[in-house]
Amino acid sequence: MTDAWVALEAGSDPVERGAVLRGAYEEFATAGRVRGTVRPVVADSWRRCAKARVAPDGAACVELCEEELGAYREEHPLSRVMPVIRELMGGYAVDGEHLIAVCDAHGRLLWVEGHPRALRRAGGMNFVEGARWAESVAGTNAPGTAIAVGRPVQVFAAEHFRRPVQEWTCAAAPVHDPRSGRLLGAVDITGGDGLAHPHSLAFVGAVARAAESQLALLAPPPTGGGLQLTALGRGEALLVVDGRKVRLSRRHSELLVLLARRPEGIGGDELLLELYEDEQVTPVTLRAELSRLRGLLGPQLLLSRPYRLAAPVDADFDTVARRLGSGAVAAALSAYGGPLLPGSPAPGVVRLRRRLEDQLRAALIARADPGLLSEWAYSPWGEDDLPVWAALASVLPKGRGAAARARVRDLDREYGAGPRGGLGAL
Repeated sequence: MTDAWVALEAGSDPVERGAVLRGAYEEFATAGRVRGTVRPVVADSWRRCAKARVAPDGAACVELCEEELGAYREEHPLSRVMPVIRELMGGYAVDGEHLIAVCDAHGRLLWVEGHPRALRRAGGMNFVEGARWAESVAGTNAPGTAIAVGRPVQVFAAEHFRRPVQEWTCAAAPVHDPRSGRLLGAVDITGGDGLAHPHSLAFVGAVARAAESQLALLAPPPTGGGLQLTALGRGEALLVVDGRKVRLSRRHSELLVLLARRPEGIGGDELLLELYEDEQVTPVTLRAELSRLRGLLGPQLLLSRPYRLAAPVDADFDTVARRLGSGAVAAALSAYGGPLLPGSPAPGVVRLRRRLEDQLRAALIARADPGLLSEWAYSPWGEDDLPVWAALASVLPKGRGAAARARVRDLDREYGAGPRGGLGAL
């Protein structure tokens, strides 16, 4: 392949390429070996699917019923750009007997539209609104894998991990919030072999960029000099100030998180203890870091005596905490982009990170909703979370819980815990 992201080179025979892929897939399914004829993006995806114990002959699960789906997508940011997506893709999908689909950041299909015949066929594999097609639960597929790798991707025939999906070809591209950079979901086109062409990959990427441009136009202008801070799931936080994006260093990220949590201000001695593991670090070092941060933000935003921010901060971790406090567990999980500054050893950040994780985990276990528990368990930060896997295994019907019960047993062995209270029977 001259372009590893394109499924089929121009001029290639799709029938011949499909046969090669079927052989490679069956070898992987039976022996775990990946032939060199498989694109690296697909090989990596197959390995992730095998690790997540995705069943090759399974089907996607519908997680949002009609009533839940309507309320959820009405509030979803991508609802605002559906007119643009339909205008750009609708005619192409109907004329070519294709489908257009838009999913959220968790891989749940919010809109599936297109040719009636294609819609009926897709229903047979649960490629329907409300179903979750995240790679970790539905195998290699364009929308799920685009979310996993963070870029446009094309998936052809037996490159799909699940056999029932291997009659299809799809191309998808992720869509991000133009201001915060947060992943919102993906836009996808699904159909026959004719989509296995470089043009379809470029097309869906252009549609995603158009959606982001429209979101930027629709976004309200910043008010009152407020700051937007995105620090969940990021090693370095992203700050938006007066419409300007600033990617912060790790140390500046830690400082902004700590200052955002203390709008009333914090003294230098206390901030020193919250920021540094090494108790031998002197106040001079802290003042130097704050001086550099003030130079980045401007003297009007970072005040001293005590240290504090002069503008309100809209922080993603505070959004999660507020939603949890009001009992909106699903909304809290939707806003949770991952652990708070996951690589930070700063004592104050570590405490905040653990507190938020513990509160969200406890709320999910108490809610006992299979869909919400699955979102956490199959996320990068939840794949080794034994309490959540155990809770998921306990609420899934016997016919659907085999993979979760197997994961509980694996984690029990890894942790050297042996049978745990209530888990031995799983």
